[in-house]
This record gives sequence, structure tokens and C-alpha cells, in this order.
Amino acid sequence: MGADDRRSDERPAHAVAVTAFRAAERPVSNNEYAAFVEHTEAPPPPFWTQDGFRIPDAPVVGISWHDAVAYCEWLSTQTDTRLRLPTEAEREYAARGGLAEADWPEPDPHWPKVAARASVATAEHPHVPLDACRNRFGLYCMADNVHEWCSDWYDRSYYDVSPRAEPAGPVSGMRRASRGGSWRHRIKFTRVSARSSLSPSYRYNDYGFRIYADAV
Repeated sequence: MGADDRRSDERPAHAVAVTAFRAAERPVSNNEYAAFVEHTEAPPPPFWTQDGFRIPDAPVVGISWHDAVAYCEWLSTQTDTRLRLPTEAEREYAARGGLAEADWPEPDPHWPKVAARASVATAEHPHVPLDACRNRFGLYCMADNVHEWCSDWYDRSYYDVSPRAEPAGPVSGMRRASRGGSWRHRIKFTRVSARSSLSPSYRYNDYGFRIYADAV
């Protein structure tokens, strides 16, 4: 986990063990989140009134960390399965797709510039996940599209003290960790070890989430 030759909050690279888990193939979509809004008292995402932000199969955005947790809790009751946000360690493992030291879902350092992903590189809103953006685990958009909330509190120095087994982040903090790329950034693709964070109450138009579960 991490990278010694990248940003300071990705250092040091360190070995981590995580228990087997399951990850959704795609971020939660607008259609999926609409069912949550319809059946609960949850407010609709603030960007649904704008063009490009309610494409049915594109990732829902404008979701706070608290909204994402509430969705997971609601869907858990509907499916009789405990669904949750991932730890940073789980998210990085999933994003790497079995490639221990790669920056991207493939070992090719030019992966972001491949023509099959040209539409992503010029995106002006969240896009419907593309096959060209899948990794070797079959997971879509682990390095692009929207930032995805993690369960951990964020601490830029956490890797200095992170345990080897099941790291779950600091016990408290001001910002929650997130991972993945962003359609809103000038550079749309983000390395799989890169870290980001945001106040858990904020709702940005490039923040969504993906559901995870313990393995059965």
C-alpha cells in the first residue's frame, strides 16, 4: 500500500493484509440512489437539477459521507447483507486489481492516454462506466469518474503508524478519506495509491461512493 516515490501522504509504502471482501463493480448510480430517496426521507442530491448529473447509469454525486453511510445502512436492510464503505486499504487493494506496484489499472504507464479513454479525458460530468476503464478484478472506474468515500478518517501521516493487519484509519479526525479520480479535475485520472479527503458533511459534484461487503 502506498508509494515511496509519490506524494508525502503515500509514504512509506508498506505491506498490508486485509480480510477477503466484496466490492461492487460500479459506483452507486443515480437510478440506484433514486430508489433510496423514494423509500426514505433522504434528500435528493443537490445536482440532480443540472444537466449531466442525473444520467440514470452514471454515478450519483453530491453525496456526503453521511449520505453514503445512510444508503449502505438502508440497502443492508433491503438485502439482508451488511453493506458498507471500504477502508482505504480495501479500496487500494481493489483499485490495484492484483498489480502490486502499478500506478494504474494496467501496468502501462501511458494508460491514461489510451484512445479508448479519450471521452473520459474530456468529460464535463460523471460518465456511464466504460469497459475501457475496468481493471483486472472487473471493477469499473477505480482511477477515474468520481471520488469515492472510504470509511476511514484521513491523516496524511497515518502510514507512519498504520498496522499491518486490517488498517482502518485514525480513531478521529476532521476529514474522511476518499479515493479515485474526478471528472471535475483538469487531469481526470488519478493513480490508484493517491489519497484525497473531504469534510464528511460536504456534498461536491465529483463525490460519490461504491458499496462493499465482507466476503461470504
